[in-house]
Amino acid sequence: TILSLLMILTLVRAERPVIHRQSRARAFIQSQCQTTLYPDLCIRSLSYYAVNFTTTLSHRKLAQFAVKVSLAKAESTRAYITGVANHLNQTKDKGYLSVRECLDRINDGVDLLTNCIKEAQKIKEDGGNNNDFPWRASNIQTWMSSALTDVSVCVDGFSGRALGGKTKAMIKAKVLNLQQLTSIALALFNRFAARYRSTHVVIKP
Repeated sequence: TILSLLMILTLVRAERPVIHRQSRARAFIQSQCQTTLYPDLCIRSLSYYAVNFTTTLSHRKLAQFAVKVSLAKAESTRAYITGVANHLNQTKDKGYLSVRECLDRINDGVDLLTNCIKEAQKIKEDGGNNNDFPWRASNIQTWMSSALTDVSVCVDGFSGRALGGKTKAMIKAKVLNLQQLTSIALALFNRFAARYRSTHVVIKP
């Protein structure tokens, strides 16, 4: 019927802006990820936000999403290593101490990335109260750099046969992935911060 046809046309027109925004968000993610050391991983890890994002995706939001992805990976990595550490402790395995040291590093990383998200949420999109931006940006960059260092040296304590090959390989794989995601988050935040500084007049206190 004519009424049904009109309803279908209305729905199609309503969906077009959403699809267009999703397409723009996906293209934006792809272009920004090319500035990181791991563009393919960057695109894969952030593509979820293109599918579920229905408004304009900004540099600030993309950086925040990247930190959230890194934190989620840090938490899942911590959960896995905690399980390994508990098992080694119960069995009195000599590899426990090296895994425990790695776990301490990951715990620090989780705390630092959590702080980064909280601090980033205080940065206004429109530049309001931007006199505190240099301080907040410096905090975030310092914390993310420290988190990156933590995950980078996580497995430095593993040596010889103190830990089973398969377990060691699994931990290293997870930590490497976390290291790459944290590197991506830091690169995207640095890009956002540079753009923010160039487009906003920062008032010195």
